Amino acid sequence: MILAVIESFVLNFVLLLVCVINIRNGAVGGVHYYEQPVKDRVVKLGLITEKEIKRNNTISGFVFLSVLLIVAPLMVFCVNGADTFFEGFVQLTTMYLLCGAFDRVFIDWFWVGHTKAWLIPGTEDLMPYIHKKTWFGKIIGTVVGYPLFAALISWIFTLILK
Repeated sequence: MILAVIESFVLNFVLLLVCVINIRNGAVGGVHYYEQPVKDRVVKLGLITEKEIKRNNTISGFVFLSVLLIVAPLMVFCVNGADTFFEGFVQLTTMYLLCGAFDRVFIDWFWVGHTKAWLIPGTEDLMPYIHKKTWFGKIIGTVVGYPLFAALISWIFTLILK
């Protein structure tokens, strides 16, 4: 279990790295994480195209989902030695929930909500970029969705490794 907590930092680091890479040339590169009105505005301003937004979303999603679907379960089942559904479920749930908490608190609330790193000129009137309703929805999705996701992945991996 301690390894799962430590390994959650790998997930957090990958998530942070994906975000940093997205905004390396300015926050517009991470606009795919924003609400639709912000996306529409930056396209209208000519800062990015719909095609680029979709591309960035696909690449970011692919990288992070690969870590959630492949790297995290391999750490749990191959490195940590989980050999039952329950062991895998508990460890994956721990890792996913800690990563979700990092995403909701550090990235969404603090970094996006309280720094200028994610500020896109010409969209200031659309702030906050993550509305309270959206943020609470993400929290509910994290608390409910990640354990369900962990259960599915644990079930699949226990079938594969039998």
